[in-house]
Amino acid sequence: MHQVCSYKPHLMVGDQSYPAYELRNLVNYLKKHFGRSAAAQLCRDIGVTETELVHSQFVYVWQVDYAMTYLQNVSNDAEVGVKAASDYKVADLGFLLSYLAKFNTLGECLEFVIAHPELVGSFSDIFLRNEEGALKVRWLNTNKLETDKYSCQFQHSIGSLMTFAEELTGEKVQAKEIILAEPKRQTEFLASRTGANIQFDGQFFEWSIEQKFLMLPITFSFENVDLTPEISLAQSYITDVLAVLRECAPQLPSMESMAVTQEISTRTLRRRLSAAGTNYQKLIDQVRCQMAVNLILSSEHSIEAISDLMGFGDISHFRQSFKHWIGHPPGHFHRLHQGESKATNKD
Repeated sequence: MHQVCSYKPHLMVGDQSYPAYELRNLVNYLKKHFGRSAAAQLCRDIGVTETELVHSQFVYVWQVDYAMTYLQNVSNDAEVGVKAASDYKVADLGFLLSYLAKFNTLGECLEFVIAHPELVGSFSDIFLRNEEGALKVRWLNTNKLETDKYSCQFQHSIGSLMTFAEELTGEKVQAKEIILAEPKRQTEFLASRTGANIQFDGQFFEWSIEQKFLMLPITFSFENVDLTPEISLAQSYITDVLAVLRECAPQLPSMESMAVTQEISTRTLRRRLSAAGTNYQKLIDQVRCQMAVNLILSSEHSIEAISDLMGFGDISHFRQSFKHWIGHPPGHFHRLHQGESKATNKD
């Protein structure tokens, strides 16, 4: 990993593509621990059969998101995300195997994962830092999910990365530190599975790994698995709408204007977005939040200037909006990521 720090707006929602192996894993975990009826009910809820799932390369983000929430509700276990992830096998990765087979070290594999959320799936924007001999990965809850749900997704991501890392390298791979933005609770399985020092009441969810682990060579024998040819993604409706919004930013069109652009009625636009698992205001918030975060982290503009650049007539409105998106006001957010000395005049 060569970057000192970088912001990655990775959040994927609704009908955007997500690798099917993750949903297969969750369904299999349900069958194994909660019975076939629980797994069958989940499949009915998200409109997919197990037979279809076996032959699928991609599913929708909303289906995986629903499955994670369903698993939480069935298990009533705050650690179920990392427990489910521990059942993964590298051979289950399908088309991703063709990509991973090209790399020589664990760090190269992780770089690919971070650089290609469209292929590996992502529930979160992330902020990366190389610090004190470790890579630190901070999750930003730009989708404003409830803490327990976001924590489950966060733990599932760490658990799957650790599980795959150990099979790819044949070595015991450990996280250095995991910070949870929630009150202290039992995390025995998370600590045991990752080997990390667990901290609570953080301002963000974050995990880190020492660079020495990223230098481990890949020893997994790809000759023993079927390498599916690399495939291209089907474009989603939400992806198309987000592309228009980002092109128009910072002057984002109203729903009525977007409907006119697409030559459909406002009602049809609302219905299509709902069917895709989201709504127009959420997409507006996502684009504005990601733009604001990028400006704060990558520019020398003051908060006042960023507010103007984004088209806010009142800086207090911008501050309120940013706190609604991220959970912190813009000046405080900047200090958390850049340090006190670089945050001068940004409040």
